[in-house]
Amino acid sequence: MTRTPNKPSTSRCVALLRGINVGRAKRIPMSELRGVVQGLGFAGVRTLLNSGNVVFDARPSQPTRSAASIAAALHDAFGFPVHVIVITQVELDAVVAGNPLLQQSTDFSRLVVAFAASRAALANARPLIAQHWEPDAIALTDRAAYLWCARGILQSRLMQAFSRATGEAVTTRNWATVLKLHAAMHEAQTA
Repeated sequence: MTRTPNKPSTSRCVALLRGINVGRAKRIPMSELRGVVQGLGFAGVRTLLNSGNVVFDARPSQPTRSAASIAAALHDAFGFPVHVIVITQVELDAVVAGNPLLQQSTDFSRLVVAFAASRAALANARPLIAQHWEPDAIALTDRAAYLWCARGILQSRLMQAFSRATGEAVTTRNWATVLKLHAAMHEAQTA
């Protein structure tokens, strides 16, 4: 008789909040953000940086439900809407391992990963692949878009076009932040 291994009761996730703590609008202190997420019953809650990154434990295969719960709780707590995308550790592992632009990037602050809640949001950017953006570059996978902004994010015509194509359906993090999130998710498991 073969024995089926038990499925884990929780899995590591990261909630990526879009557009908070940029300028004076939509300010959320990280201690209060942790409190809101812990108040929803999530365990292992840890924030990273001031840009709205929350590592936590959730039930497997419920990232969309987790994102909706966090977004609703944040709206209740702070009075403004916050777009939340939840990425599982397995998904983030794949994003890190599958970066097709890593070889040409020389500055991790100019290499950006765009995360989307759905594949449809990223599909809106697919026409950009056929265009010429040199020295910038773009690559798309099922779960993320990678953008190399050679002269900087603010000066990148590619980033501007990508933002118009995807709107508020995605949130971006530079590669240095993605690597910090990846490390934090794995640290949390061993801590």
